[in-house]
Amino acid sequence: MSAIRLFFYSFLVVLLCAWALPGRAASQPTETSLEGFWKGPLQLPGGELEVIFRLVRLSSGEYFATLDVPKQRVSRLSVTVTTRADTVIFASAEADCLFTGRLVPDAGHLQGTWQQPGFKAALTLTRTALPTAATAAKSFLTPPYREIEVTFPNAAASLQLAGTLTVPAGPGPFPAVVLLSDVGSQDRNGTVNEFAPLGRLADFLTRRGIAVLRFDDRGTGQSTGQAEALVTDLVTDAQAALAFLRTRPEVLPGRLGLVGHGEGGNVALLAATQPQPPAFVVGLAPNGLPGYDIAMQQQEATLRSLQTSSAQLAIALRRQQMILDAIRQTATRSQARAIVVNILKKDNPMLSEAAAQARATELTTAPYRYFLTFNPAEPLAKVACPVLLLYGAADSVVNPDANMQGLLKGLKGNTAVTADKLPGVNHLFQPDRDQWPIVAGQAQPNFSPAAQEAIRAWIVTQTSK
Repeated sequence: MSAIRLFFYSFLVVLLCAWALPGRAASQPTETSLEGFWKGPLQLPGGELEVIFRLVRLSSGEYFATLDVPKQRVSRLSVTVTTRADTVIFASAEADCLFTGRLVPDAGHLQGTWQQPGFKAALTLTRTALPTAATAAKSFLTPPYREIEVTFPNAAASLQLAGTLTVPAGPGPFPAVVLLSDVGSQDRNGTVNEFAPLGRLADFLTRRGIAVLRFDDRGTGQSTGQAEALVTDLVTDAQAALAFLRTRPEVLPGRLGLVGHGEGGNVALLAATQPQPPAFVVGLAPNGLPGYDIAMQQQEATLRSLQTSSAQLAIALRRQQMILDAIRQTATRSQARAIVVNILKKDNPMLSEAAAQARATELTTAPYRYFLTFNPAEPLAKVACPVLLLYGAADSVVNPDANMQGLLKGLKGNTAVTADKLPGVNHLFQPDRDQWPIVAGQAQPNFSPAAQEAIRAWIVTQTSK
């Protein structure tokens, strides 16, 4: 589970009002299939979150279903589907949330209520069809550049990484970048809820004269190794990618950079402190504060958005602090897990032992324990290459101002640092919805054109010197 998902999860865990989900019930076949994407805006006091339920009907008549909350970087949480006449219930034990809705006669809408501990709101979900293989095939256009499927070793970790190298049209050689994904196991395109920011960025840069290597995270896709890895482990993956590019005749070995999104930006900055660093680094919304501070800030911001009272807020934050202190300060994972189980069950007596154990296991993974103690600004005095830090002003996952300032403080000895904040851009670097292109009559998310151009122009400046 990604750290961002854990923030969302830990928020749900420590809310004050205990609430038990109904028991798991098998869904019953209905005359009208519910298969498809069910999407809707969940209104909060401080804004809104889009929630997406994905339902695929099985031969048994039951549904395989998942929950996505894109702005919170929550994806593919397990969902149980129950139908009773015209009533449909979506329940996610992982997120402690429940949607109960009534199927509108045209079968295109579900009108109902979203519930989670301490919060309840009306929600209307609208259905869109799942994409088909035929539709995907018809929509594919051959790009005006070379795409090369590649593999390269990370000898330090004894694993093999697989990815795609895109090379601009022309004789070359070209300046090149390696794209590094955000927290969690992601494919080479950085795909989150069908949106692939790294794939979009790779296409944009390659069409404009910059070669791009992007690869599946270790333990994901065609890459080998264990998916659960520390930031320091991922640095060796970035170094292996740079070493591979230095052997390619299509690229200029002295003009190779790293472009990292979120945690990938921190990986890129750490790689710049090591021997054979990149020629430049682009950080797209990287963390600039210790993980513990980020987790507490996100918890507080979420609770305030729900207009939690001052007394309840203080209690919830204290319990969150107890959980995080246990995770980061306890010597062993097993001890930390036992303490977290006790806190969770004390906070919610209705929580079963199995559920508490499962949640504590997720919260005490080695990467998350490391994240809570990691201060990304500390090692940055060793970064000598040019750095671009780019944030979105509408980022609800990483506070752009606080994290940017944290990194700038760590980079204060570097005279080649550029930092900017783009209005209307979120954590996935999507622009405001009114800037999304219309495809087949529906608005589709895109990578912010302003962000793409800012990245391209800065890279060209660095590689032209």
